[in-house]
Parts: sequence; C-alpha cells; structure tokens
Amino acid sequence: MNINLRHLRALHAIWAQGSFTRAAAALGIVPSALTETIRQLEAEAGAPLFDRTTRPPAPTLLGLAFLRETAPLLAGLDDAVEKLCDQARLRTGQLAIGAAPSAISRRVAPALARFRQLNPGIACQLHDDVAEALADMVSDGRLDLAIAGRARSSPDLRQTKIARDRFGLVCAAAHKLAGRAQVRLQEIDPASLISLSAATGTQQLLLHCPQLPEAYRQTTLLAHSTIAQLCMIRAGVGVSLMPENAASLFEDRSIRFVPIEDLELWRTLYLLEPALRLPSPAAAQFAALLLQDSGAADRQAPHP
Repeated sequence: MNINLRHLRALHAIWAQGSFTRAAAALGIVPSALTETIRQLEAEAGAPLFDRTTRPPAPTLLGLAFLRETAPLLAGLDDAVEKLCDQARLRTGQLAIGAAPSAISRRVAPALARFRQLNPGIACQLHDDVAEALADMVSDGRLDLAIAGRARSSPDLRQTKIARDRFGLVCAAAHKLAGRAQVRLQEIDPASLISLSAATGTQQLLLHCPQLPEAYRQTTLLAHSTIAQLCMIRAGVGVSLMPENAASLFEDRSIRFVPIEDLELWRTLYLLEPALRLPSPAAAQFAALLLQDSGAADRQAPHP
C-alpha cells in the first residue's frame, strides 16, 4: 500500500486539532492539500476514515482504530528523531577517549576540559593504556579515538602526528642533578635508572636508541606504568629517562626534568582514529580541539 508518513501526520493532525482547517494550519499546508492527502489515504484503505457529515469531522470506527494503533509509532519516531538531533548537535551522547598516561596532563586533559565546557551533556570516558592496546580498541570501536605513541600500521587505523617532546633525566627535586641546566649521560648512574615495561612505546624508543649504552637500556629497576615510575622517582627510589611531558603528568614540583646534553631522542605522539568509519560528531569536535591545542603548543615549543 502506498501509505507514508505524510498520510499518518495528516490523519493525526486532524484528530488532534478537531478540524481540517486547523490541522492544515498546524501542518503548514493549505486545506485543499490536506483534504487530498486524506482522500489518498482512504482510497488506499478502501473505506472512509472520517465522518464528514458531523461537525467537527469525527473518525469512523475504522479510522479511530487505525489512529490508536499508529499513535505509538509516531510517538516512537518523534522520540527517535529528537534523540538523533540531540546527538548530532552534541546535546547528548558519549565520547570514549584513550590516552597514554604521559599524554594526559598537557594534551588530553586541557582539550577534554574545553570539550566539556562546550558540551556538558556528553558523557565522557578516558581510558589510559599503552599504544598497541589503545590502537586495538580504536580499531574495534571500543574507543572513538586515542592519543599515544605510534602503533603498528593497520588499514583499520589512521595515525596523525600531533606533538613531540624530548627525552631527559627525570629525578626528585632533592637529587644531586636536579638543579642542573643540563647533564651528560655519563653523570647518570645506570644502576639508579627505573625503566618501563618493554611493551610501552617509551621503553621501545630507549631500547632502540643507538646513543644509549647497553647499561642504560637494561636496568634492575622496573615499573609497569608511567604513574608507578613517577611515584618511585618522587620517593627517591631512582631516576628515569623520560619524555618531558611524561615528567609533568602530576605537575609535581618535587619531580624535575633535566635536559641531557648528549642524548638526541624525541618521543612523538599521534592521534589514533578509525580509518574505516566516520567519527561521531562528539569525536570529530574533540579531535578538532585537540589538534587546535596541539598546534598552539607546537608554535610555542622549541624544535630541534
């Protein structure tokens, strides 16, 4: 049958307004157009749906039964359209972000704060992990996007470079090297170095850095996360070779970053996005804010 939403809207408007004239005005059409729409609907149904001998016109028993059966359909459609518009206009919805812990303080958190100010109705989730785990979560849809070191190449993943920061010595403020403008590698005791798990991008960069002697790559102190590493440094357990932004994760004055004169090693952060699906409106706006903030930060930061 050739019955569509226009026919249903017309039928329910007449029922709600009590007359063809008021229903036509409510729908924004002329009364003759509304009359023709109802005529088409009755022709498809094969019976009259309104009794035109009464004033105002009353639904027939057949018409009334049809009105009652289609009312939930229209209400459900209206609800679905409202939800669609709310999500498209960022009034409601969800955003799932992944981040390497060392990217949170200076990259992800400021962009997320701006996003929340603009879109307080969006529920946000932040998941921290290593780059490869985050890449898998972006690829399979558990995360909308992530910010981390470079992950392995995949046709499911698009990786956009957004920031870079240098490696240096990270130590407690009370450490003998903490007040120096810069140090040399030979001044750092390799026995005091706290390394990260080899599964992390940061440790992979150190393991494959030709400037580092073997003693600085394989250490006897190991932490399985940047947070644990910084807690150990703050407590005076040891020191680390870390990217500058990782050292600022806590924004803690008791933790210091000291450049290393003879170590030219940089960590690059990437925006990881799905390559085979379009981003949600929320993900698209967050990515734009992140790239905007990263561009401003890069213009202010010195480059090698």
